[in-house]
Amino acid sequence: MADDEGPVRSITDLARIAGVSVSTVSRALTAKGALNKETRRRIQELAAKHGFQLNVAAQNLRLGRTGAIAVLLPLGHERGQHLSDPFFMAMLGFLADELTERGYDLLLSRVLPDGDDWLDNFIRTGRVDGVIIIGQSDQSAVLDRTAERYGPLVIWGAHAAHYRYLTVGTDNQAGGALAARHLLEKGRDRLAFFGNVAVPEFAARYEGFLSALPADMRGKVDLVHAHVTPEASHRVAADYFVAGHRPDGIFAASDVTAMSVIAAAAEQDIRVPDQLSVVGFDDVPLAQLANPPLTTVRQDIRQGAHLLVDLLCRRLAEEDTASVQIAPELVVRESS
Repeated sequence: MADDEGPVRSITDLARIAGVSVSTVSRALTAKGALNKETRRRIQELAAKHGFQLNVAAQNLRLGRTGAIAVLLPLGHERGQHLSDPFFMAMLGFLADELTERGYDLLLSRVLPDGDDWLDNFIRTGRVDGVIIIGQSDQSAVLDRTAERYGPLVIWGAHAAHYRYLTVGTDNQAGGALAARHLLEKGRDRLAFFGNVAVPEFAARYEGFLSALPADMRGKVDLVHAHVTPEASHRVAADYFVAGHRPDGIFAASDVTAMSVIAAAAEQDIRVPDQLSVVGFDDVPLAQLANPPLTTVRQDIRQGAHLLVDLLCRRLAEEDTASVQIAPELVVRESS
């Protein structure tokens, strides 16, 4: 290597001086792709010595790329939900880490759909190379239509054979069945489900819950429509208990709802878990800090984030891909 052979005005000049390919220099200076650590360090030192900085924006423009991935949260059914939701916060943290490792910036947007063209309109802006959507909400038809003509799109959510779009998500029916069997093992037979079954993921959890119960119990389960925000779900649970309902086992569609149920039960002197066993879904970090610590069905959110980004990158590379379901796990703590 002769690192003093002429000025360095372009990435080609730096590649010539370093004795490597232009693509190797690009990977070294953008931290994208696999590269030997020593090679990366040597090229970065050469660039610093010659005062060379890669114009990433210009490079992306030449390649027809933006260097950014959108993470969208469509709130068609729960318009009061916020990005501060514990599940969203955990998922976004893992996604940000994964995208950074791949050399992408993350563009985050909370979407309140006001028509059927919100996703197409966003994609037409050309601001990103691909889109990850967290939750289908009630937007399955929109996602299906867009997926027919836009490849780099991956959704975190429930899978169904008729969906045209690519999904990564937990086997929600299996998770609901885990919750039902656990409550049965605890001797609970007056059961309730708290959740909005208009949401595909929550509907699957409810279906799985019922499927694992004896046939004569299924029609006796209280279905309580609860929103996912802490305030709304607490209000619903409080009204439910004040009306005199006294189940001895509750399966909530999310940990946030489960923790709200526990708080509302305490206000009515209903002891958890002595009089009432409560099971949530997600295993957000707050679940183990609840009072009492929450029994829940764990989704492996870290693995989910990795799979979302990996499948999206494979889509961008025009590789074959298929939807993935992750097995749930029951985490038993003191609330049941």
